[in-house]
Amino acid sequence: MTERTWWETVEAKSSEVIEQLKRLIAEGNVRRVRVRQAGRVVAEFPLTVGVVGALLAPMLAAIGALTALLTDCTIEVEKSDSAG
Repeated sequence: MTERTWWETVEAKSSEVIEQLKRLIAEGNVRRVRVRQAGRVVAEFPLTVGVVGALLAPMLAAIGALTALLTDCTIEVEKSDSAG
């Protein structure tokens, strides 16, 4: 059994980014979230299996604050699935 990972980029207004991230995380296959600006990673948040609700709120708040403060930033979401 092998695990395949890939990155998905989320670009939207700061209020929309949080909703999109919540949707992606609810799918259950998100491993890591990165915030990039001008090609640099300015923040990275690893996610463990089973992170939900109150544990997720501080990370989403931090991403929301970053996207509100930074211009031209993108959110990258590392996803995974099992094949085999």
